Amino acid sequence: MSPSDSCYVIVGGRPLRGTVAVSGSKNAALYALAATLLTADPVTLRNVPRIADIDEMAEVCRSVGARVTIEGETVRAETPVITSTAPPADQVMRLRASFLVMGALLGRAHEALCAPPGGDVIGSRPLDVHFVGFRALGADVTREDGGYRVRAARLRGARIFFDYPSVLGTVNVLFAAVLAEGHTTIVNAAPEPEVAMAAEMLIAMGARVSGHGTPTVEIEGVPTLHGTDFTVIPDRLEAGTYLLAGAATGGDVCVANAVPRHLDSLIAKLREMGAEVDDSPEGGIRVAARGALQAVQVQAVPYPGFATDLHPPMAAALTQAIGVSIVHERVYDNRTLYVNELRKLGARIVTAGESVIIEGASALSGTSVRALDIRAGAAVVVAGLAAQGETTVHDIGHLDRGYAGLEERLTALGAQITRR
Repeated sequence: MSPSDSCYVIVGGRPLRGTVAVSGSKNAALYALAATLLTADPVTLRNVPRIADIDEMAEVCRSVGARVTIEGETVRAETPVITSTAPPADQVMRLRASFLVMGALLGRAHEALCAPPGGDVIGSRPLDVHFVGFRALGADVTREDGGYRVRAARLRGARIFFDYPSVLGTVNVLFAAVLAEGHTTIVNAAPEPEVAMAAEMLIAMGARVSGHGTPTVEIEGVPTLHGTDFTVIPDRLEAGTYLLAGAATGGDVCVANAVPRHLDSLIAKLREMGAEVDDSPEGGIRVAARGALQAVQVQAVPYPGFATDLHPPMAAALTQAIGVSIVHERVYDNRTLYVNELRKLGARIVTAGESVIIEGASALSGTSVRALDIRAGAAVVVAGLAAQGETTVHDIGHLDRGYAGLEERLTALGAQITRR
């Protein structure tokens, strides 16, 4: 059976209990892989999750001259020479983060031709922010051969304002700006932990960056970057999924290496729902649902607000909360694809525009559902764990893109889940 034909079979109704450690951040690792193109020196990345998206990004990097080897959770990359400034369109269109090679190639080779990026179909994610930044740095941006070409004889620092704090836009422009001449200021930059980590990696490579993790990032360009040995941060979205699964099943789950300050919004909502949450500044978050969960309202907004990627599994958990909960989606306009799948399990859930209204607590019953994208897949897994009986989750190739060893980690917490 091919990975695309695989499914999960979950026998639910069991409280999850125990301790789990999550993988390195999927998103941050993808940004780090793209950043390796900015230097001719070897780069070693550690704590990289073993997921399909990493393999996809490695192929994109190889297509422009990188030598990439993956051994467990360690990735080694070296790009002594950029051999192409046009990664294959079919590779780029499979993974949205692949568009980050454009900023890296523009910074190092002063030219790139890239197809529009792919990824999950969760709504419009315009590229305007990327191009505003590239143009401000002195690049020409044109449409060509079904893609976008950026060229610059030289890149010069500039003050750049983003209409929207785009995560990929911030990272892409950061990649170009670290090798530009002079000073660059990015105003209304994305402050996500993964963006801040990308900046920390660039600093370890010799870049001069400050203000990362805030809406204003300052960059002083340098002529070249060197190699580094860098460790990827833990995945806050994976951590959040396990915490929500623990709450939804009435369990007691500790994510040992989660970074609490990365999940302030989730911790606040879990406490508002009536769960007990213990978090340590040294790392680690424990959630225990000892009584009935209560309905809440959630706004999925850019960081440090509630993460849009945790919206679907949060909605699944809220099916077990007493009262009417509402999740307002403010980031992506097609995030609610998971709703019909939860309804198959017996959830009383409807959409109202880009908001979701959930009436709980629902007695969910196992059935056959689909993982329509990475986070929609997380939603049906959480719901399946809370449901009575057997749930079959199809199309789990999406989950393989975002969660390393999902079934092993859930099994360690007491879940009955098997891959078939």
